[in-house]
Amino acid sequence: MLLDTIQDMNTSALIEGCIRELQKYRSGEPSNEHYSLELFHRALIQQDVLAWEGVQQCFTQLMYQWLYCHSLYKMACRFESDENYIAQGFARFWQATIGNQNITFSSLGSALKYLHVSLHAIIIDTLRTYSRSTIVALPADDEPGTLACEDEYDTSDLWQIIGHLLADERQYRVAYLLYHCGLKPREIVQFCGQEFDDVQEIYRLRRNIIDRLRRNADLLCKRSGYDVAGARQEVLALV
Repeated sequence: MLLDTIQDMNTSALIEGCIRELQKYRSGEPSNEHYSLELFHRALIQQDVLAWEGVQQCFTQLMYQWLYCHSLYKMACRFESDENYIAQGFARFWQATIGNQNITFSSLGSALKYLHVSLHAIIIDTLRTYSRSTIVALPADDEPGTLACEDEYDTSDLWQIIGHLLADERQYRVAYLLYHCGLKPREIVQFCGQEFDDVQEIYRLRRNIIDRLRRNADLLCKRSGYDVAGARQEVLALV
């Protein structure tokens, strides 16, 4: 269907079309993503309440799939209900994008990335809140610094060692968001505005992180217990 025709649809018909095309997409059939893009546009830019309800109707199932497949789901479900994570994920997405003329989704994939990151951020924030009281400082005979909150539930050897080497918790937080969560500097400011409100600070911290990890690449490999030659490639891939 032509884009002009989709844009002329009433919102109820647009929602029906979006649901139909998403079903085709899940079945592996050719589908038209412009229904979804127009629905996001009306919900976020035109602030159409019915369109926002349609966004939730169309993508709630996908949000549940992301939640159940999340590596931290088993821990996260101890603290909040599945329904609450989904509701808060949509709310975070709404707050980050509503009326923001600088955010334009050129594809359905780009819109879903923002939605996925919003859910991920809620899970991380919830775990940080509940784990804050149980964070333990490193032993006195270890390297200085403390583990960031994520270390309580992201226990890969490589990330723990990176946490020890970085200068402070703020550097570790940015490294985690950049290289573990896959966020870009502007997305970090967008989704973590309470922690970072200046994209230039993110760029500066990223430069410092890259310099420190490159200088310590061989040490990271040796302490992780991996084959040095192979692990060095993995470490440098982060930066």
